[in-house]
Amino acid sequence: MPSPTPPFASHATARWLAAALLGAAPFAVAAQSYCASDGQPRPGGIVDRFISADCEACWASAGAKPAAGALVLDWIVPSAQGDDAPLSAAANRDGLARLASLGQQPPGSSATAERYTPITPVRRAGGQARLRVAHGLPLNGYVGASVELKPVPPRAGAAPWTAWLVLVEAIAAGSDGTPVARNLVRNALVQDWDPATAAPAFETPAGTRPEPRLFESRPMGIPEGAKPERLRVLGWVQDTQGRVFAAAQSRCIAPKE
Repeated sequence: MPSPTPPFASHATARWLAAALLGAAPFAVAAQSYCASDGQPRPGGIVDRFISADCEACWASAGAKPAAGALVLDWIVPSAQGDDAPLSAAANRDGLARLASLGQQPPGSSATAERYTPITPVRRAGGQARLRVAHGLPLNGYVGASVELKPVPPRAGAAPWTAWLVLVEAIAAGSDGTPVARNLVRNALVQDWDPATAAPAFETPAGTRPEPRLFESRPMGIPEGAKPERLRVLGWVQDTQGRVFAAAQSRCIAPKE
C-alpha cells in the first residue's frame, strides 16, 4: 500500500513537508491552478465501486449509472494473483480497509461490488458544518493534501469520528480502456478525529469569532504510473456507525489572467 507519508519521516517532519507541498513555490501554484473544494456543490452521497485486480473486463464495463450528485470512488482491490493480476499496477490495499469499514467482502475475480452511502448533513447554530479538502502541486513524487471540518458540530454521531482523505486520478470516459468516467483511488489517509480536541482556526476575518475546527495535512505518495495532472482529492467524515455527515471534493481552477 502506498504510504501517505515518507517512510523515513517523523510526524513533525511529515507536517513540515505537507506545508511545503501545499505552499511550495507559491508563485508557481498561483500561475498554474488552485485545487480545493471551495465553491463546489455539496455531495449527497458516496458511491464506492470495487473491482478485483483479476477482472480486466470489469474495468471495461460501464456498470450502473451512479446517483446524481454523489462522490464516486473506484477502488481496484488486490487479488490472490498478486503482481500477475491484469489490473495489479493500479491495485491498492486501501480498498480492503474501505471494504472493511463498510462491512463488505472483496469482490470475486470476475465481479464488482458497489455501495451507496448517503450523506446526512449536521446543522448547528450559525450554519452547517462544512468539510474542506485541498491539495498542492506534485513535488518529488508527493502531493500535499489537507482536510478540514469547520465549524465542528456538537452532536454528529458517535465519536471518535473518522476522516478519510483520498487521492484519486480522474480518468475521463473513453480513456485508459474505461467507457465511463472514473475516480481511481491512488492513495488514502484515514484519520481518527475526536471532536473534543477541536481548536480555533489560526486565522479568522476581522470582527468574527474563531470557529472550532479539526484539521490534518499530509504529503501523500503518488504511485508509479499515475498521471499527476489528473490528481485531485476527495474526503468525508463518518461516525463509528459509518454514517457520513460531511464530504467534499477538490477542483483545480486556473487563475484569471
